[in-house]
Amino acid sequence: MAANGSFNLNRNQKIVLSLCKHLSLDPKILSDDVKENDIKSLCLNLLKSSGAPLNDNDEVMKWITFAESFPLDSKSCSGVLSGLNDDLAQKSVLLGNGLKPSEADVIVFAVLHPLLIGLPNAEKEKLPHVLRWVDYIQNKEDFGELFEKILLEKAKFEPQGATNTVRVEVDSDAKKTSQSTKSADKSQSTKSADKSEAAMNPKKSDAGKKATQDKEATQEKKKSSETAAVEKDKDISVSLLNIQVGLIHKAWKHPSADSLLVEEIDVGDAKPRQVVSGLAKFCNPDDLKNRRVVLITNVKPGKLRDVMSEGLVLCASNEDHTIVEPLLPPEGAKIGERISFSGIDGKPGDVLNPKKKQLEKITPHLFTDNKGVATFKGIPFMTSGGPCTSSIPKASIK
Repeated sequence: MAANGSFNLNRNQKIVLSLCKHLSLDPKILSDDVKENDIKSLCLNLLKSSGAPLNDNDEVMKWITFAESFPLDSKSCSGVLSGLNDDLAQKSVLLGNGLKPSEADVIVFAVLHPLLIGLPNAEKEKLPHVLRWVDYIQNKEDFGELFEKILLEKAKFEPQGATNTVRVEVDSDAKKTSQSTKSADKSQSTKSADKSEAAMNPKKSDAGKKATQDKEATQEKKKSSETAAVEKDKDISVSLLNIQVGLIHKAWKHPSADSLLVEEIDVGDAKPRQVVSGLAKFCNPDDLKNRRVVLITNVKPGKLRDVMSEGLVLCASNEDHTIVEPLLPPEGAKIGERISFSGIDGKPGDVLNPKKKQLEKITPHLFTDNKGVATFKGIPFMTSGGPCTSSIPKASIK
C-alpha cells in the first residue's frame, strides 16, 4: 500500500505541475490539495482557476477519467496502451485540432510518461501512434525539467526501388541495343527479298506497298496517342510541385478580407515567405504561431486583395468544408525540406505554368487516408521525420 500511495502522490504532483505550466498558473495554488484530492478534483480545480473555456467538457472529462483510472500493473497497462494506440491511429492528438496540445493531452502525457520512458524497444515498436503522439507533446510543450525526454528511434525514409534503378537502366539499355541490332539485320534482309519479288511480280509489289503504308500510318497514330498520354501523365505528376516543410513565425488577419489570413513562413531561405490563406474562419492567428505546415513554394506569386502571396499552404478539409486545418509535418522534419513520394521522381519547375492548369489537375489526387495520413494517389507525403498527417481522415487536400 505504501508503494502505491507514493506512486499516486508522485503522479498527482506531475499532473499538477505540468498542467500549471500549460495553463501558466502558479502551482502553489493547489499545494495543500495535492495529497488530499483525487486527480479529477485537482484537474477541475486547475481548469476552473485558469478560466479556460471547456468547449468539449465531456471529452475533457473522458480523458481525466482515463488518467485517474490508468492501471498500475504492467499487464493491464499493456492492454490500455494498445487501445490508446488504436485510438490515436485515427487522429493527431487526443483532443482539439492538433494546432497545439489540449489540457487532456497534457494530463494523459503526465500519467503515461513514467511507464513509457522505461518501456523496452520491442514494446515501443507495438505502439507507433502512441510514441508519435508522445514525441509531438514533449516537443510542443515546454515542461522544463519536469519530464526526462523519451528518446525515439525514427526510421530513415528510403524510396522503394532506389537501389535497383541504375541496374534496371543498364539492363534496359543493353537490351535495347541488342534489339536494335537484330531489327536492323532483319530489315536489311527483308528489303533485299522485297526487291527481288517486286522485279518478278509488279502488281503484287504495289499491293504490298499500300499495305505497308497503311500499317505505318496506324503505328504512327498509335505512337502519337501514346505520346499524348505520357504528356498528360506529366501534367498531373506531383513531382511538378515543390512541396516543402515550413514554420509559421507569425500570422495576422488580412486587412481587407474577413476570410483570409496572412502568414510569415520560414522555409529555410534567407527571407521568410509571405502567404495568404483562406483560414480565417477555421484558425485563430495566435494558434498558428510556431506551427509547422506544408506548403507549395513554386506557385506563381501574386496579390490576393492587394496583399502579396508567395506560396500555398496545403490544408485538409472534410466533405462539407466545415472543418479545415493545415497539414501537419512531424516534429522530426527539417524546416525547408522537400516532401517526397515513394517511386515518384522528378524535379519541379521554378514556377508552375498557370496556363497549363497543372495545380488544378493534381489537387484532385491529394487526400488523407483513413488514418489521416496525407497522400497523392495513396502514396504518403514523406519527410525525414515520417509522414505528414491531419486529424481529419478521408479528407480532400487543397
